[in-house]
Amino acid sequence: MATQDQTTAAQTNVPPVVTAPQSSTRFTDWQAICVIFGLWRRQGVRLIVGALLALAALACGLALMQVSGLRLAECVLGELVVTTTLLRWVGAGRVTLRYAERLFAHDAMFRALADLRVWFFHSLAHGAAAGLGFRRAGDMLSRLVSDIGALDGLYLRIVVPLACACLTFPALLVIVGRQSLVLGLAVGLLFACASFVVPWLIARSGQKAAEQSAHLLAHLRISVLDLVGGLREIRAFGAEGRMLTRVQAADAALLQGQMAVARRAAFANALAFLFGQIAIFLVLLAIGGILFPKLGALEGVSILFLSVAAFESAVTLTRAGLQAGIMGASARRVVEMAVKPSVARAQAAQQDAPANTSIRLDNVRFRWAEDRPWVLKGLTLDIPAGSRVAILGPSGAGKSSLAALLLRAASPQSGHILLGGEDITTIRPESVRSKMAWLSQATHLFDDTIRANLLLGRPDASEEDMWNALDQAAVSDVVRSLPEGLDTWVGEGGIRLSGGQGRRIALARTLLAPAPILILDEPATGLDAQTEQEFLRTLNSVTEGRTVILIAHRLTGVEKLDRIWRLSDGVAKAAAA
Repeated sequence: MATQDQTTAAQTNVPPVVTAPQSSTRFTDWQAICVIFGLWRRQGVRLIVGALLALAALACGLALMQVSGLRLAECVLGELVVTTTLLRWVGAGRVTLRYAERLFAHDAMFRALADLRVWFFHSLAHGAAAGLGFRRAGDMLSRLVSDIGALDGLYLRIVVPLACACLTFPALLVIVGRQSLVLGLAVGLLFACASFVVPWLIARSGQKAAEQSAHLLAHLRISVLDLVGGLREIRAFGAEGRMLTRVQAADAALLQGQMAVARRAAFANALAFLFGQIAIFLVLLAIGGILFPKLGALEGVSILFLSVAAFESAVTLTRAGLQAGIMGASARRVVEMAVKPSVARAQAAQQDAPANTSIRLDNVRFRWAEDRPWVLKGLTLDIPAGSRVAILGPSGAGKSSLAALLLRAASPQSGHILLGGEDITTIRPESVRSKMAWLSQATHLFDDTIRANLLLGRPDASEEDMWNALDQAAVSDVVRSLPEGLDTWVGEGGIRLSGGQGRRIALARTLLAPAPILILDEPATGLDAQTEQEFLRTLNSVTEGRTVILIAHRLTGVEKLDRIWRLSDGVAKAAAA
């Protein structure tokens, strides 16, 4: 696959890639949530308007309950305090504002989540793509779907209800306190416990359970994907029962974790309900003149209805306290996956790649993470422009890591990589990649047409260009024989093609990119010996005039090479060509 960096993300105004703190790539829940809020700044106006509409709807709702209580009391007492017209206007205002708040706030949240998903993918593509081999597909899927999906509650179930509670609390204190200061303080204290203290305690105590549930869900997805992806091997070795048991165990663990979270939610709801009932009981005592100064009938009923409405909103915020732990864990899992670790020595990369395509690695040291061993320990190489070189070594020697460094999908901890004499950290990543095309050992064919897979390497390629690339890869006859030609659907991972055909189409995609440097990372992996030699002979004939960096475990004897290096213990040693 060609590694030309597409400009689509820039054209769609994707939020910038965030850099992790230099001291660590780990985040606290609060740090991760702050990163998420920072990404939502584009939708800030919509989110603020949605919150203001929610506050206005709440004010109308509280007013409606208070006015309704007064209206009911006056009907009993035969007094006229509230007109029917006022009641109708307050009721209509609440319905209208509630509808507008739901429409506007949810629309803003959907837009914010769309921005977050685009940022997540954009960050992976530009920062962490080379390191995804250390992640499992089920875990990635869980972060992309479940964790990002859970973050809609960050605004709708926490921020907005919290803002509403902050409006309700002083309103209760003022309205009830005007009739009875002691009652106002008591009801206000109960409301504060139900709306602020209980949610905070539940969030703190449920944080570990919420994080465990997120990991258990990811584990279940991993188990299911392993079961589905390896079904042929599972059937061949008669391991259906064992794999099914593994999935059932993961499902049972997730159910147990979710039950623990549900029990905490039930406890939180019961506690908030209890506080609300105590507040209502105190108001009733005040109406009867017990323990508190006696309230008038009109004032007492009005305060009673107001308290009922206020504590109903408190129950919503109490449930959100438990969800806060889930959302904090989700935010951290999303941010830690997508945020690029900072590299202290990185410079502002603004210049274009030079015309000279010679490559030099000078004492490069690299490892994927601080808790992982060093892959390269002072690697020094010179690759002149137009040369054909091979880099050999066993699995784990650092061959694919070297490709990631050249493509700027990763950065070394020390040392320098020069392209045409310029340090690649000073060159824009997309400009670096425009000089390089990459064919990996696990080149992916997307579940799309042959045409779409080829255009990934060069979006502006004409049909003639595509056929020329297929001719060079010695696969054009196969494509022409297909009923739909270039518009033939290749299936997921190219499953409708043979291994050799799929690899040659991937080679055509690489050749389609006008890059002067070809990085071939185990390009014949998975092919039988004869097909492998034929494939490498094709490479010899179609890569003339380009710099070729062949990364492999071994040589077959048909390669045309200028120099050979062997990677061992993180350094390169020259071998006979």
